[in-house]
Amino acid sequence: MATDNNNNKKRKNHYRPHNKSVKKGLYPLRPGVEGFFITCDGGRERQASQEAVQLIESFLEELVEGKEPDAKPTIKPMNKKIKFSYSSSDSETDDDENGEKEQDKSESQPKDEQEDVKTEEENQPEKKQKCAETTVSINEVVKPKSVDQLIEAELDELKDKTKRRFNYLDTGCNGVVFVQMKKRGEKDPTPKEIAQRIITSAAATKRHMSRFILRVLPIELTCYASEEEISRAIKPLIAQYFPIEPQTPYKFAVLCEARANSGLDRMKIINVVAKSVPEPHKVDLTNPDRTIVVQIAKTVCCIGAVDKYKELAKYNLRQLTSSD
Repeated sequence: MATDNNNNKKRKNHYRPHNKSVKKGLYPLRPGVEGFFITCDGGRERQASQEAVQLIESFLEELVEGKEPDAKPTIKPMNKKIKFSYSSSDSETDDDENGEKEQDKSESQPKDEQEDVKTEEENQPEKKQKCAETTVSINEVVKPKSVDQLIEAELDELKDKTKRRFNYLDTGCNGVVFVQMKKRGEKDPTPKEIAQRIITSAAATKRHMSRFILRVLPIELTCYASEEEISRAIKPLIAQYFPIEPQTPYKFAVLCEARANSGLDRMKIINVVAKSVPEPHKVDLTNPDRTIVVQIAKTVCCIGAVDKYKELAKYNLRQLTSSD
C-alpha cells in the first residue's frame, strides 16, 4: 500500500505543461475579450508582452491627446487684498493709524451716515465668516497631493488587476502573446486605431520600437473556434466595416491562421467568414482594401479587421523598421 501511494505522488508531479512549473497569476485567453494578437520570438513571450504594453500605452496617449486634450479645471483667484501681520508692533501701528482715520471720517460725516456705518459694521462679522469658509474650501480643493501619495496610488492601481487597462493573457502557444485591452469610456480609441497608428508611424519613421515583437494585429472579438460560433459572433464586426449600402464597396481578403489546433479545416473557416460579407463588397486576394484577420490559438478564435495589410508588410514591425 505504501508503494502505491508513492507511485501516485510521483505521477502527479510529472503532469505539467511543457515540463515546467505553472506560473501563478497568469490568466488564459478566453472568449469575450478584445485587444492585440502579437507574435514574437519564441521563448521571449514575457519580454514581448511587457514591450507591447509600453508601446500600446504610449500610442494610446498620443491618440487621446490628439483627439481630446485633457482640460484641467482651473480655479480663478479671488480679487481680495490679504494683509499679513509679521509682528505685534506692526499690527499695533496699523491699528492706531486705522483708528485715527476712522475718527477723522466720523467727525466729518453727519450723524445719519454714522448710524448707517455702524449698522454695516455690525453685519460685517457674518460676511467675514462666510469669506473664511469659502477660502478654506478653496484651499482644500487646490491642495495638491505629494509625490509619495501619487506613487502609492499608482502602485495600488497596478497591483489591482481589475483596474488595469492592459493585461497579459496566456495563449498556450509558442511565440504568441495576447494583450487584453479594457475600455474605460465610449470615446476611447479602438484596438484597430491604436495598431494602425503604431504601424503607420513605424513605416514613416523607420524607428525601432521593440526587440522581440514581430506583428501587432488588433482583435475586436473572440469566440470559440467553431464554424457556428464564428458565423454568429462575426456579424456585428461585418456590419461595422462592411455596410450593406456603402458609397464605395470594399475589396477584401480573409487571413486565417491556426496554432495548436489541427481539428479545424482552415478553408471552411475562410468560406464562413467570406460568405458573411454582403454582396456589394468583393473578394480580392492581390490588392485588398481591408483584410479580415482570423487567428486561432487552441480553442479560441480571435477576429479583427485591418487596412492595407500587404502594403504595410503584414503589420510586421521588424520588417517595417529594418534597413533593408
